[in-house]
Amino acid sequence: MASPLAQFEIKKIIPMEMFGYDISFTNSSLAMSVTVLTILIFMLIGLKDLRIVPTKTQTIIESSYEFIADMIGDNIGKDGMKYFSFVFTLFLFILIGNLLGMFPYSFTWTSHIIVTFAISFFIFIGVTLIAIYKHGLIEFLKFFSPSGVPKPMLLLLVPIEIISYLSRPISLSVRLFANMMAGHTLLKVIGGFVFVLGANSFIVGGILPLAFLIALTGLEIVIAFLQAYVFAILTCLYINDAIHLH
Repeated sequence: MASPLAQFEIKKIIPMEMFGYDISFTNSSLAMSVTVLTILIFMLIGLKDLRIVPTKTQTIIESSYEFIADMIGDNIGKDGMKYFSFVFTLFLFILIGNLLGMFPYSFTWTSHIIVTFAISFFIFIGVTLIAIYKHGLIEFLKFFSPSGVPKPMLLLLVPIEIISYLSRPISLSVRLFANMMAGHTLLKVIGGFVFVLGANSFIVGGILPLAFLIALTGLEIVIAFLQAYVFAILTCLYINDAIHLH
């Protein structure tokens, strides 16, 4: 039986190298490409023929639009609507990537820390640049010095604030990666039990693990939505901090 971790292995599909660096097209690259293509096709189908009485696809798109718009309005305010396209795209990209990873023999690219960290790191850099551009470098640095705090306490609080700020891309990426990897590993382990135990006793050994596997799959789908939501809402909070510096 294959290892539960074998599903996370990166495999080269089209080997390529440039300037001594491996830039091969892998199963992870393919999974991300399929994710983007799925979103584009879904959007084109849903927005091709807009109706007053929307179709099911149009309803899903409009509901997603309102969901993200409300999220931005609640966490950033009107100033945050200029970042709607980015947050909306980010939410769909992670959500569809998570859901496509639930299909048998598919690859869950959100289960790799290097991918989730790359996304989180560029969000962190972008948010930092927004804050510096909007408020200036000196005003931005005051973000790490809480107002009204006695000066002796600043020696303790400023390093804590800096470490907390620098840890944002790490916590954001690890949260998504760890949840998806742990969930898929558990599904693989329980799936193996269904076949092994079912060979000995079909009713007790097979049916019960299968029922648990189905319930666990439903929970993993819920987690796929939840992790995309958490990633998007934390991004909104970071943008809010950059705009208002609080």
